Amino acid sequence: MLLTCYNHLCFLPACLESVRAQTFTDYEVIVLDDGSTDGSRDWLKDIQAEQPGNVRLVFNEKNLGTYGTLNVGLEEASGEFIAILNDDDLWAPEKLEKQVALMDGNPKVGLCHTDGWFIDGAGKRMEGSPLGFEFPRTETGDVLLALMYANKIIASAALVRASCFKELGGFNDVYFGSGDWEMWYRIAEKYEVGYVPEPLTFYRVHGENASHKLDRIWKDDQMLREWIAERTPKYQSRFLDAELQRAVAHNWACLGTVRTLNGDANGGRKAFRRSLEIDPSRWKSRARLLATFLPRSLFRRLL
Repeated sequence: MLLTCYNHLCFLPACLESVRAQTFTDYEVIVLDDGSTDGSRDWLKDIQAEQPGNVRLVFNEKNLGTYGTLNVGLEEASGEFIAILNDDDLWAPEKLEKQVALMDGNPKVGLCHTDGWFIDGAGKRMEGSPLGFEFPRTETGDVLLALMYANKIIASAALVRASCFKELGGFNDVYFGSGDWEMWYRIAEKYEVGYVPEPLTFYRVHGENASHKLDRIWKDDQMLREWIAERTPKYQSRFLDAELQRAVAHNWACLGTVRTLNGDANGGRKAFRRSLEIDPSRWKSRARLLATFLPRSLFRRLL
């Protein structure tokens, strides 16, 4: 498993303890620190000295970002499955055991994730949608269209066959916060996705979450939505026409929104018009097309 660390020493002990409490014990922990300056590295060295075992430390010489760091971990990993855990998140004890069982029983599944909930800085459950979205969920099976609508998989909830990375390559480190979404999408193009409908992953919400950095996320979203739009023509034989039509129209509408938020109102209008060409019933696309003629600050407030 890959445990990514960056300046979260206050959360790191609980995170590592949740790994050590796993009922599935045939794993190696590769701790990947991406240049922490808060004492995380010294703490990790002390823990490794006090409790030697199946923990390996990898310290980046310079900050590589989330996806560059994960790619370093993929090069180091040797197991059949790759789990990811961010240092501010937590796992329930049965998390890995139940995911491995599902994947062992279904060789068509390339990635398996779990249900969960959001927690605050103290580890207390947070109700509702504290980041503006519900905890991501899917069914087991073909989830490609679901991933066209939104990222339905929390990184810390994912368990992936190592063979998927060998076949498809690693994470795209050009992304700031959406590289996991792009990776899951590539996997879902080729494999089924498994889902354990139990709260086994706990995503911590605090002031440093990448999802709070909206300007960078919007740039990511534009790049990802444009990449998805280029890929959709090859899905014609895979999905029912109406289902694919709705998903593709949604993707173009999202692209219109993020282009406008990123200051390209003309590009936003083109994307909204394309959305309406595909699905003329999308009243929201029509309304947002009109809203692109407003100042960007007002467009944002209307979302």
